[in-house]
Formats: sequence, C-alpha cells, structure tokens
Amino acid sequence: MQPRHLVLMSLGSAIGTGLFVGSGAGIAAAGPAVLISFLVAGTMVILVMRMMGEMAAADPNSGAFSVYAEKALGRTAGTTVGWLWWIQIVIVIAAEATAAAAIVTSLIPGIEQWILALAFIVVFTAINLAGAASLGEFEYWFAILKVAAIIIFLAVGAAFIAGWLPGADSPGVDNLFNNGGFMPNGITGVAAGLLLVVFAFGGTEIVTIAAADTEEPSKSIAGAITSVIWRILIFYIGSVLVMVTVLPWDNEALNTGPFVAVLHAAQVPGADTVMAVVIVIALLSAMNANLYGASRMIYSLGDRGRAPAALARLGRGGVPRRAVVASVAFGFIAVVLNYLYPDTVLMILLNLVGSTCLVVWGISIVSQIILRRRADAAGVELTFRMWAFPWLSYFALALLAAIVVLGFFDAAVRVQLVATAGLTAALVLLAWLFDRRTTRRSRTAAADPAE
Repeated sequence: MQPRHLVLMSLGSAIGTGLFVGSGAGIAAAGPAVLISFLVAGTMVILVMRMMGEMAAADPNSGAFSVYAEKALGRTAGTTVGWLWWIQIVIVIAAEATAAAAIVTSLIPGIEQWILALAFIVVFTAINLAGAASLGEFEYWFAILKVAAIIIFLAVGAAFIAGWLPGADSPGVDNLFNNGGFMPNGITGVAAGLLLVVFAFGGTEIVTIAAADTEEPSKSIAGAITSVIWRILIFYIGSVLVMVTVLPWDNEALNTGPFVAVLHAAQVPGADTVMAVVIVIALLSAMNANLYGASRMIYSLGDRGRAPAALARLGRGGVPRRAVVASVAFGFIAVVLNYLYPDTVLMILLNLVGSTCLVVWGISIVSQIILRRRADAAGVELTFRMWAFPWLSYFALALLAAIVVLGFFDAAVRVQLVATAGLTAALVLLAWLFDRRTTRRSRTAAADPAE
C-alpha cells in the first residue's frame, strides 16, 4: 500500500454509522453540548492514536497493538487483546453487511435482505483476497466518495446557516441556545453523549495494522496518524455543529436521520435517496477496511502461535487467504440470521460488539507507557514520539477510566460494559491456560531432545 491508501483505509473504518446515524442519539442525549462530548472523545482518540503511532513506527507489525501488549505485558495480554479485537471486528463486519442490505432493501423493495447481505460479503471477500495493493486502491476511491459527501454536507450546511441558499431562510445560531440552553440536560447529558460518541470513534486503530503493508512503514505511519486525526475531528465535529445549529436539538428527525433532517431543512431535493446511498457506501467502505484489519490480526495471532497455524499461511501475492475466510465466516452466519430474523439481527449484532474498544485502547495506553520507558532507558531514538510523555499518556489513561466510570451510570452502557468485562475475563483465562500448556510442552521437548 501507499501512504494515501493508509489514510483513507483508516477513515473508511472510522467514518460509518457512528457519524451518519449514531450522532443523532448523541444529540438527543446532550443537546448542543454534544459538541463538548465530541471534543472530549476526540481528545481521547488523538492521544490514543498518537501513542499507537509511536509503537507502530518503532515496530510496524500486522498484529499491531496485540504485539505491543505482548511485549509490554506478556503473552496472555497480547493474546487476549488480539482475540478480543478480532471478535469485535468480525461482528462489526456482519453488522455492516446487514445494515447496508437493509437500507438497499428499503430503496428497492422486492429484494430479499439476506440475498443482498450475501452479495456484499462475497464481493468484499473477493476484493480482500486480491491483495493489499488492489484492496487499498479500491478502498481509497470508496472512501473518497464518502469523504466528498461529508464535505458537500458541510458546505451546504454552512451556506444554509449563512443565508446563502435561495428559498431557504437561515436558522441563525439561536438553536444552539434555545430549548433549555446550550446544555439542556446538564452534565449528565454530556456524559451520556460522551459514551455514545466514544464508540463512534472505534476503528481508527486499523491504521496501525495497515502500516505493516506499506512502503517505508515507519515514515508512512507518522503522516497517516497526523492526517487521520485532524480529518476525523473536522468531519465529526463540523457535521455535528451544522446539525445542532440548523435544527433544534430535540427535533425528532435529528434522532432518526440527522444528515437527512438537515438537508430537508435546507430544501435539498432527493435528500432521502442521496443520503441512503452515501450511508450504504460508508457501511461498505468500513466493512472492506474492517475485513482487511481482522484478517491481518488473526494472521498475526496464527504466526505467533496464538491461533491455529493454518491461519498464518500466505497465498499468492502474500495474501493470508485462510485468515480472510476465517474473518468473514461469521458474516455468512449473519446471512442465515438475516433470512430468519431480518428485523432484529442488526440490533443483536450491535449489542454484541459492546464496549470492547475501551479495553483495546486501555491496554494500548499501558503498553505504550511501558515500552516507551524501556526505549528511553535503553537510549533508543524513536522516529515518532508521544507528546509530553509521560504526562499525556497518564492523562489519557485517567480520561479513559473516567469514561468507564461514567458508563456505569447509564443502564444500557452498563450492560455492555459488564458483557465486555465478562468476555475479556474469559479470554484472559483461555489465553493463560493456552500459554501454560504451550510452555509446558516446550519445557518437555527441551528436557527430552530425542523425543
């Protein structure tokens, strides 16, 4: 891959339903003060991405944060975070195929949802089997369409607010302060919005996985991390600022379809169809990037002896074909679920994903602190460094802990946090037992060379 592929792949994974659909839920929870939620969550993402970038530039690896956790905290931690992230992304892949199929079905009645979900999975499996270069080029243009749609939305929204659109009266900025003020639901509303926003930023970490497939990865990762950070913040915060300025925060249309609601208010014809197509593109782009990331993670686990060795075999062009197939297998199961339960399968899949990104980020922060201290002690010169180490690293860890604590005050998030904790504990136990068994076998083989 080239650096431009790296940037767009990360954007493709991060900009999906979290922005196009989920932002409406954040607005409903916090009102215009959801902008504070986005700034806090954005700060969290900036710090985590910078820390991951430091580790990836020093050691580009397809296992990324799983490898770094293993180096910093041991094999059990590395195995756990690798499998946890892989499980999360595999479920997200199935959910994105399901959501895209549901939207297309609403546009073209008569087509079965399960047939479309199957078609999407087959097509993107074939793209991922073609190789990193082809996949990167496809994702580049796919993500470009999505980014272009957001830029057009921002331009239309700004023109509407400024009163430059013919036939559409400017809403001004009153909606930011009417209907209960800027913070109508108080600090608890900001906290609830923050929890929704944090999950929307999940997926940005794929840039550290993809770095291993680029030319001059240590150099590429630095530019990609910087570019991804500011673009995501502009797209997310800019879009939400337009939404809460154009319409009252308690407008029901914002909760169900924020982009469509704004375009309707601006009297843009065909807004429903246009945004439906954009959202489908966004979902499929994210699905493509996530399938790539999942296949490389399970390949790395297999290569390190943390997953079946067969998953580490490479096919033509250096593609881990078995890892790709394994990562998409659950998607085919989801096709069956689409056939049996077309109205409920998407929500079930999204609830299963839960809050696993918080665990991955938390372990990555701890890993960076440990590895950076080792590097400094050994006099290693790092090409890409975390700002103000160790203070900002500790601040990121404290901020993440505060987000988790706030989550327990929200019933829905509390369920996800408990489920994630249970899944993580189970994976830790399995990884520990596996490591003990592997270590015992190694010692036995060493004690009896003839065997």
